[in-house]
Amino acid sequence: MGAGGPGTRAVERMAKEGASAPAVGAPAVRVVTLDAGIANAVIAAQATASFAQKLGQGLPVGTVVRAGDVLDVAIWEAPPAALFGAAGAGEALSARQGPQLGRGSSLPEQMVDQDGRIALPFVGKLAVAGRTARQIEAEIEARLAGKAHQPQAVVRLVRNQATSVTVMGDLNTSTKVQLTPKGERLLDVLAAAGGSRQPVGKTTVQITRGSQVVAMPLEAVIRDPAQNVLLQPDDVVTAYYQPFSFTALGAVTNNAEIPFEATGLTLAQALGRVGGLRDERADARGVFIFRLEDPAALGLPSGAGPGTTPDGRIPVIYRIDLKDPASFFVAQGFPVRNRDVLYVSNAPTADLQKFLNIVSSLAFPIIGVANAL
Repeated sequence: MGAGGPGTRAVERMAKEGASAPAVGAPAVRVVTLDAGIANAVIAAQATASFAQKLGQGLPVGTVVRAGDVLDVAIWEAPPAALFGAAGAGEALSARQGPQLGRGSSLPEQMVDQDGRIALPFVGKLAVAGRTARQIEAEIEARLAGKAHQPQAVVRLVRNQATSVTVMGDLNTSTKVQLTPKGERLLDVLAAAGGSRQPVGKTTVQITRGSQVVAMPLEAVIRDPAQNVLLQPDDVVTAYYQPFSFTALGAVTNNAEIPFEATGLTLAQALGRVGGLRDERADARGVFIFRLEDPAALGLPSGAGPGTTPDGRIPVIYRIDLKDPASFFVAQGFPVRNRDVLYVSNAPTADLQKFLNIVSSLAFPIIGVANAL
């Protein structure tokens, strides 16, 4: 009999016999019955950190000192001040207000070196990179305790080094966006670059910060304000078009390649998009998802091996029994991935119907001829 693919029994035999799949390098194919436990394990293995979890919210430019910034440091002492003496505006102010006023000394501007340090008299080398002005002031006062009389420090950021974010990818303009103390967020710089040229639902945004690389669907960033994180100098923002799709075959209403959004799709939604199962043909116990799976999803060690494809994945057939009402809850949470194959086998009675149609197509002409004779 003609068929659009293997029947349910053929897949069951594969599970029992440990058959191989020559098309993917001959690793053993695993047939896994899909239940709530397996679905949760697959979801957990697929979960990735969000922008807020991996990168945090950060601070606006100018809040934290960086290498190359220029600082103005002033130190004040209570009378009798002798360590730094009086200089400039502090001395003139002391003369006008009387001898009891604290005397201040404004030191030469300090540029933060590549090691993130500055050098101050009686303080020594001071690590300032990654710290706020208030933290630096407290450190200076702590180091001068016992040397100066009631020292108080005032630290002011005079000049920032050039701070920018590189924005590139499938946008209307690839550019560098200068960051300001206002604090530019991810969507701000995407808007400054003219926005995405592709539909929002099919655009993925990636942020590269040093050795960290995090990617999320643009639609998820728009829907969750917490993911619209503050960007930091030297971040690289890349927007790229990522058309996801799965292929539906077998006894479903629509056999086709079905696109879906970067935010993801569940098995229940996938079945809905193909019009569901064909009632006269489908075996509701024979719904399968063919996938090259990450071994971690099945609790197996990662890495290429005898049972994996060259890229370290294993061929898996997930089977779900839609005759069981509880399976619809599993289908609501089980994620369909890019390039999955959703296949529904024919019911055994469908083959019987095909056979009867063939017999009847041969028998009726013969009967007609016999009657005519």
